[in-house]
Amino acid sequence: MDSASIGDLWDRVFGTQPAPDDWLVVVTAVVALAAVVPRPLWRLSRNAITIAHEGGHGLIALVTGRRLDGIRLHSDTSGLTVSRGRPTGPGMILTAAAGYTAPPLLGLGGAWLLSAHHITLLLWLTTALLLAMLVMIRNAYGALTVIVTGAAFLLISWLTGPDVQSAFAYTAVWFLLLGGVRPAFELQSKRRYGGAGDSDADQLGRLTHAPPAMWLFLFHAVSLCSLVGGGRWLLGL
Repeated sequence: MDSASIGDLWDRVFGTQPAPDDWLVVVTAVVALAAVVPRPLWRLSRNAITIAHEGGHGLIALVTGRRLDGIRLHSDTSGLTVSRGRPTGPGMILTAAAGYTAPPLLGLGGAWLLSAHHITLLLWLTTALLLAMLVMIRNAYGALTVIVTGAAFLLISWLTGPDVQSAFAYTAVWFLLLGGVRPAFELQSKRRYGGAGDSDADQLGRLTHAPPAMWLFLFHAVSLCSLVGGGRWLLGL
């Protein structure tokens, strides 16, 4: 690849793209909301939130010096991330706390990139993160889910024009922001009826000797604040 081609690729990825029309931003929000609210669609779309959830566990495990053994994603939208290291301490606490907070925080980061008009960069960064996650997937369904998701981002970023890229990127970020809110409420409902006894909130309660409800409140706070902040960025407010 010659220097001119490298320069063109650099400009394409790290350059800025035109901001979409306001109506497109609103439409993508409605589309994302439609993928989150109806239960039948949520059963399918929640797989993407699970990817972000388990990816958050895995990333923070690595950042805090733990050994990541693998990630599994299941067809019921549950997942499991296994890491090795000290069973207690800050690394384990941060790793356990990263799951429910990862989707909304990723959405917030994506909203910041889109507000700076880095649409293509967002698509490529997401593809790179999914590729890195694929290396750690340890089951066929999980691999298929990550491959299909990553292929969608790659094909959109490589083969389509600015309008399609904008629509796809804004829909994806709105989905992370909106879809990042619902799991905490689902977890709260399960715990109310005696379920999810080994949830992330309960594990954090045992690790920190703080009430699981406090950690559930943190999940709610992060997701709702990310939605408000990210939504303002996306809407240009």
